[in-house]
Amino acid sequence: MSKKPTRKRPYEQKLRAEQAAETRQRIVEAALHLHGTIGPARTTVSMIAERAGVQRHTYYAHFPDDRGLFCACSGLLQERDPMPDAESWHGIADPKTRLVKGLGALYDWYGRNAELVAAILRDAEHHPVTAETVAHRVTPHLDRMAAVLSDGIPTRQRHLLHLALSFHTWRSLVQESGLSPKTAITTMTRAIFGE
Repeated sequence: MSKKPTRKRPYEQKLRAEQAAETRQRIVEAALHLHGTIGPARTTVSMIAERAGVQRHTYYAHFPDDRGLFCACSGLLQERDPMPDAESWHGIADPKTRLVKGLGALYDWYGRNAELVAAILRDAEHHPVTAETVAHRVTPHLDRMAAVLSDGIPTRQRHLLHLALSFHTWRSLVQESGLSPKTAITTMTRAIFGE
């Protein structure tokens, strides 16, 4: 007499799904931490698996390729600390006030995420998956900010707006030169408006 295959009960299926989601979350958090400290290009599967407390085969079960992991990491960062939303600045009629508001929000975000952004932008110059992730997750936000903030800025000065929005500009002014974020914003605003 053959045994009928036993079907998993709904609570067992739910428990397994929750455990899988928790494991996946640990892997993503481990990867995001390593990306922000040593950089995505230097982060290995073994490092992520060790930090997450899983075996390599478990890692690969959740992330068979780098793109999936990078998408999950950038999604987690976006969920925890989203880049500023340029749409909220549309209602500010004065272009200078709008610029100060926009740069303030962006520079605050850079300040909170400086180590991670520096590592990612550095590696994006030579690591294709990192470059793709930046192009997909960061560049559209910066392009939208530039579009919203450029309204009312003289055409000949718009190249300075792109300079002002750059992480490297923020780092040079705030981290390397020691300016306060407010002074850095004032400096860039004066340069853009020719004051």
